[in-house]
Amino acid sequence: MELKDYLRIIRRNWIVVVACALIGILGAGAVSLLMKPNYRSETKLFVALQNSGSVSELQQGNAFSQARVQSYVKTVTTPTVLQPVIDSLDLKVTPQALAKTIVATSDLNTVLISISVQNESPVRAAAIAQSVSRSLIAAVEELEKPSNGGTSPVKLSIVTPAVAPVSPHSPNVQMNLVLGLFAGLASGVGLAVLRAILDTRIRGEADLRRVTSSAVLGGISFDTDAIKKPLLTQAGQQSPRAESFRQLRTNLQFAHVSHESKTVLVTSSIPGEGKSTTATNLAIAMAESGQSVALVDADLRRPMVAEYLGLERNAGLTTALIGKADVNDVLQSWGDGELYVLTSGQIPPNPSELLGSEKMRQLITRLESVFDAVIIDAPPLLPVTDAAVLAQQVGGVVVVVGTQKVRTGDLEKSLASLQMVHADVLGIVLNRLPVKGPDAYAYGYGSYGYTSPSEPQVKSSINADHDDASNTDGVFAEEIFHGSTREATRFTGGRGQGA
Repeated sequence: MELKDYLRIIRRNWIVVVACALIGILGAGAVSLLMKPNYRSETKLFVALQNSGSVSELQQGNAFSQARVQSYVKTVTTPTVLQPVIDSLDLKVTPQALAKTIVATSDLNTVLISISVQNESPVRAAAIAQSVSRSLIAAVEELEKPSNGGTSPVKLSIVTPAVAPVSPHSPNVQMNLVLGLFAGLASGVGLAVLRAILDTRIRGEADLRRVTSSAVLGGISFDTDAIKKPLLTQAGQQSPRAESFRQLRTNLQFAHVSHESKTVLVTSSIPGEGKSTTATNLAIAMAESGQSVALVDADLRRPMVAEYLGLERNAGLTTALIGKADVNDVLQSWGDGELYVLTSGQIPPNPSELLGSEKMRQLITRLESVFDAVIIDAPPLLPVTDAAVLAQQVGGVVVVVGTQKVRTGDLEKSLASLQMVHADVLGIVLNRLPVKGPDAYAYGYGSYGYTSPSEPQVKSSINADHDDASNTDGVFAEEIFHGSTREATRFTGGRGQGA
């Protein structure tokens, strides 16, 4: 994955990252409170030669002192130095245990020795440090004393006496909180990446691109209002929802420009991705542009178009296919434009056989000879074979992808089934996209108050195949076909009006 992929994952899972960071801070704070405070006291000693002489002798003496300093540093934690400290302070510890609380260091090219002592009591830490420095002075004087008698040529002097600290050395609450923050952030990012790897749901265009290179014809953002008002006509003319379907209509015209067939099949991988609402609103958008459009509900398993548009469902596609009525008798007009709807009719026991029959092919050809566009709402690809059967008889297929619902494996199988029957996939419609965030399919177009992928639009939402539709008065329409002309005789009931 590239850096932008990691940034997208972090933006997508920012709540997890922030939660882990807070947990890290709280955990570090709790550990700091539970830890016993530890105090550190420090003293410094200066190492020098006691003899005096020329400049050359002083330089040699200084080099000698520096060479001996490291030995004195090692001597600090030996029983020779620590046992007198234990005896003088009446400590109930062994020299080995006391040595673990003492740190002796010396800076490079200096004759200074630093001795620091840690203890739970600040007074005792200072007392031990001071006692250790005095014991070291006595031990060095004894160790450096010439064998033939006399005084030691090396003298140690305390230059910084030990004092009782006023604040504990550990725990360092600020440092612990910072470490807890970074540990929490690292854990959150790791968890977000792991979650992204294990999560196979398609959340946006970036995830879609890992499955297919098919063109994205449009993006429809999630909108809670569309649950009760799924139709395009139920939104304002300049609303993001209306603009998104106009953009889809325009892109589909470009994608379909080289096809002789006028029929477009709309399907999805699994139920609930929003294919029926997408097909319905696409047909409405085309009719609003002045085209004559036939919308066919070929989902003979769970038909929804009639419910959305408030039309009669009992007489429709299946009625015409089995020869009980002519298609002219069961087409119903809807709205103010040239939109005619062929509902599903009675649900048959053999949908695949009906949809793959020669009569279905003839019906599509007949509709194409009269209408400017034919939109077919087909069943999902994975549960049944109806859509794959129909895909062989149409000019192109539009696959609706419900983000955060369908998984990459399901979409791969769906596209593979279409490829197997040599269907022409015109493109993908991303549905249920988030309005904001890394997966939003939108760019700003400020003065109009909405956003768009390539033109000033797209932030609408038609969300699922089982949303509630508004009630509209449907009518039957009798169509008399003569080549490329059509007359419409409307029966009683008035025109269906969009809410």
